[in-house]
Amino acid sequence: MEESEKITFKVSRHIPDKEGYPKTKSYDVKYILGMTVLDGLIYIKENLDPSLTFRYSCRMASCGSCGMLINGVPSLACYTPIVELKTHEILLEPLPHLPIIKDLVVDEEELHRKYRAVKPYLVRQDVDEQNSPSTQYLQSEDEVEKYIQFTYCIKCGLCIAACPVFGRAEDFIGPLALGQAYRYLLDSRDNMREKRVELVSGEGGVWECTYVGECSSVCPKKVDPSFAIQKLKIEGGLHALKTLFSRGKRGNKVD
Repeated sequence: MEESEKITFKVSRHIPDKEGYPKTKSYDVKYILGMTVLDGLIYIKENLDPSLTFRYSCRMASCGSCGMLINGVPSLACYTPIVELKTHEILLEPLPHLPIIKDLVVDEEELHRKYRAVKPYLVRQDVDEQNSPSTQYLQSEDEVEKYIQFTYCIKCGLCIAACPVFGRAEDFIGPLALGQAYRYLLDSRDNMREKRVELVSGEGGVWECTYVGECSSVCPKKVDPSFAIQKLKIEGGLHALKTLFSRGKRGNKVD
């Protein structure tokens, strides 16, 4: 792609409950070497249509704010070079499965509510020590290596946008939350292991996942939430067997 070539941005415009929406509006932008989809959107906002609404912040794939469908694929606008799309027409739509606020901006409250439900923080048995620590919770390199991959999640929501189950089952907490539940399950500093397994093994948990794997395909940080979910299924199965075995032993006890 050469500089000054015309790129047509076809942007889905949404104003909820307003007549005539949603609709698609086209904007012609001259390509500049190295331009990303976000660069194009900013150009449109500043020079062609100030009413266009989208969300962004860091411009370097760290905040997760600029998630949207780019030619049908959940992607970060700041992380998508136009040249790699290999097309002169770019269709931009809001992420699916979440309510639309306006244009390309969605309401992420449900995403964060389900994320909070898995208790994404360290839980210690000694609450007083946790609240007022007297020393560091030291870990070896091997202990950190077990979970560090899953700490790279930037909560962009691309995984739930790609997940067909999240869009179908309202109670499914989704790959983002489950991936982070597994992150804390692996952390040697956490004392909530069994309760975490119970938390994600119930209604709306890991057993809702049909393992399509698209959540991992679109993850910009290669967190691989589908892998985490399958590992959680193993943990859930082992926990269920342990519980049944324990009940069986109690039932056979002779008083």
